[in-house]
Amino acid sequence: MSAKPIAIRGTGLVTSVGLSAPAACAAIRARISNPTETRFIDSGGEWVMAHQVPLEKAWRGLAKLARMAALAIAECLDRIPTEQWREVPLLLCVAERERPGRLDGLDDRLFADIGQVLGARFAPDSGIIAHGRVGAVIALMHARRLIYEKGHRQVLVAATDSLVTWPTLGVYDAGERLLTPRNSNGFMPGEAGGALLVGRPRGGPELVCTGLGLGTEAAHIDSEEPLRADGLTQAIQNALADAPCRMHDLDYRITDLSGEQYYFKEAALALSRTLRRRKEAFDLWHPAECIGETGATAGAAVIAVADAACRKGYTPGPAILAHMANDHGHRGAAVLQFRVA
Repeated sequence: MSAKPIAIRGTGLVTSVGLSAPAACAAIRARISNPTETRFIDSGGEWVMAHQVPLEKAWRGLAKLARMAALAIAECLDRIPTEQWREVPLLLCVAERERPGRLDGLDDRLFADIGQVLGARFAPDSGIIAHGRVGAVIALMHARRLIYEKGHRQVLVAATDSLVTWPTLGVYDAGERLLTPRNSNGFMPGEAGGALLVGRPRGGPELVCTGLGLGTEAAHIDSEEPLRADGLTQAIQNALADAPCRMHDLDYRITDLSGEQYYFKEAALALSRTLRRRKEAFDLWHPAECIGETGATAGAAVIAVADAACRKGYTPGPAILAHMANDHGHRGAAVLQFRVA
């Protein structure tokens, strides 16, 4: 057992298929998808389809990111009085700095905008995690340190992101990475907000993160190097060692895979290099098939879905591997265990 496990105490999720964690996770379980036409046209003359979050007003840019995050945070912290939120550090996951079309203000304005929407403040140990899809794993590592080394009782990990802007879509369209009638090897862009409240385990029933690991892939999607999944293999091995456990001890995988063959190939290669005992089945879940490519929110969404599945009892088992990857070579993995008592 890991010496420093952290438990998921609450979740919040705002997606194109549900504006709360229960609604979104139920839709994902039923494999409901809700893509709609955007305002943009791709290079083939077709409307770009995307998983867009329907809010009460047509907010865009930072305003929409702030409100998606605020909704998820409010749901996640609904059992904690607002005046106590200032004791909880907020680790906010946003798009990596290399992301095409990244909005200005993510590092210096978004945090304040979220606080203004919520009418609340958070602890001074709060911060921004700008690592895209891998952000959730890095944030959980920071949260673990804040809990075990700085004495915080709880830490809030939140995420918000949107790929539904033309500066972003235009680059991916030019690179033939969007899913279109002409291109099956692509992803459907999306947007979402997510939140996870974590703390020391209390004894269950609860989903506990027992291991975390990071890796770096030299043969990332934009490189011309041969892919061997070194980075993802490293991240998984580090998470397994941190847990500690072995790959065959786990029951299924849940990932940020969103449709591109590169990432499915990477996941298959990493599995072949880490699984040393035959398993009859080792399911691969990917919520992005329902909510789209949600960037920095993908990791929080993956863990929120795993938490809901465990609590509802429809998983293949209690031991889970979650893994994520971004376009710039960063890889992350987490070992999760649902404990009944």
